[in-house]
Amino acid sequence: MAEESNKNTATRARGRPRGWADNLEQNRIKSLDRAMEVLETLGRRGGSTLSDLAEACGQPASSVYRVLVTLEARGIVDFDPGPQLWEIGAGAFQIGSHFLRRTSLVERARPALRSLMEQTGETANLGIARDGQVLFMSQVESHANIRAFFPPGTLSPMHSSGIGKALLAQMTDEQVQNVVSAHGLERFTRFTLANPATLVADLALTRSRGYALDNEEKNLGMRCVAAPIFDMHGEAVAGLSISGPSARLPDDQLPELGRYVAAAAREVTEGIGGQPRAAPQDPA
Repeated sequence: MAEESNKNTATRARGRPRGWADNLEQNRIKSLDRAMEVLETLGRRGGSTLSDLAEACGQPASSVYRVLVTLEARGIVDFDPGPQLWEIGAGAFQIGSHFLRRTSLVERARPALRSLMEQTGETANLGIARDGQVLFMSQVESHANIRAFFPPGTLSPMHSSGIGKALLAQMTDEQVQNVVSAHGLERFTRFTLANPATLVADLALTRSRGYALDNEEKNLGMRCVAAPIFDMHGEAVAGLSISGPSARLPDDQLPELGRYVAAAAREVTEGIGGQPRAAPQDPA
């Protein structure tokens, strides 16, 4: 009887029903999928009227309204009656915070971020790769009046981000090509590396000097210096960076700033039990 009870407990502990294929369309709840599209679209827009949100989602306003009212009851979205805007609510933040607690990365990185900000005087950032983009996880802001700001949850293209290029530089050529094929190389400024060959050359330079540089490639007048963080398998799982006005990050100071950032990244790597590895070698 005890053996049977243990067997039943083990069965209940499974994460998925036996025999179900994860990618089958039949396993998805279509109404929930549409609701998630509404929530994700609202998050990207930062606030929206019902009609604008329905148009952006390509769904009837009546359907979107029912989704919003349901989410509002859970505190996941809020409604501001003045401007008639729907916005992300505190409940969404609370759910998201569980993701941050799932890993020790954010907690381990906070001291390094604070130290990096104090050493350089610039905003320090932590980001990870997510679906071919950079997801910013944590930040310690500079005390300067003019400063960079990437709130947690912000997504940024990898090819125009310091952290993104620090991570791309640790990927194989095939992996880099997959990211480029999926997301393209959108040009944000005249300095954006929108040509594949130019990007590949920059990634080779990143590997050789030990840090990545976003040289006004996403926003004019702003620079970013970044380095990768490695896990126990020697895989680049995150990146640290400092961001600030180009005038405060001049060319002659970049090598020293790069050393600060690389040292902070090594500190976090060691803190999570990681092991740096040699970056992929370019073909001869």
